[in-house]
Amino acid sequence: MDIILLKDVEKVGLRGDVVSVSRGYMRNFLGPRKLAHEATPARVAELEKRDAQRARHEAQSFDDAQKIAEALGKAELRFDVNAGPQGTLFGSVTATDLADEIWEKLKIRVDRRKIDLADPIKRIGRYAIPVEIFTDVTAEVRTLVVPEGGELPPEEELEAMEEAEKAAEEAEAEAVAEQQAAVEAEVEQFVAEEETVEPEEEAGEAEDAEAEVVEAESDEQVVDPDAEPS
Repeated sequence: MDIILLKDVEKVGLRGDVVSVSRGYMRNFLGPRKLAHEATPARVAELEKRDAQRARHEAQSFDDAQKIAEALGKAELRFDVNAGPQGTLFGSVTATDLADEIWEKLKIRVDRRKIDLADPIKRIGRYAIPVEIFTDVTAEVRTLVVPEGGELPPEEELEAMEEAEKAAEEAEAEAVAEQQAAVEAEVEQFVAEEETVEPEEEAGEAEDAEAEVVEAESDEQVVDPDAEPS
């Protein structure tokens, strides 16, 4: 079935894309999470109308692109986000978010696929995001990702927060590795003990069998003193 994405969905598409998915995926995952709705003719027509309106604000020539690049170079985008104590976002800022903010703030339409953001932004901080506007015309958009209800700390503090988080992640990974190594050592010890017990049991059984043979031979060699010589 055809759907319209309401948010960016990894390996599916970006917000506003019309894509085809299975009915089960829509019914069980996308729909309940409000990530998409069905692409009815009315919704598709409204989407196309909105895109056509925004397209009038795209660069149509090299000169247009230079003017847009100048405007973007002077702009500063701000995203107030929910973040943890070490600056990690509970969520992310995506290329779609940037394109939407550029439209809302400057009424300039840029292709979100031409926003050079390899991965979504997942930490507070100051960013310079390259945006390709036209052939051979690129602008960097200053972007602030700020914790809700606060302001960005100095760059040195941001770097210290990131380093502290990395150290915590490395310590956690090391602890997990040590725990796994301990479990593996216990398993190896158990296997070794099992392998040691089996030969001992086999040796004991062999000794018992040998003793039985010796006893049987001894019984055969016993001579009855009252027996007459043959």
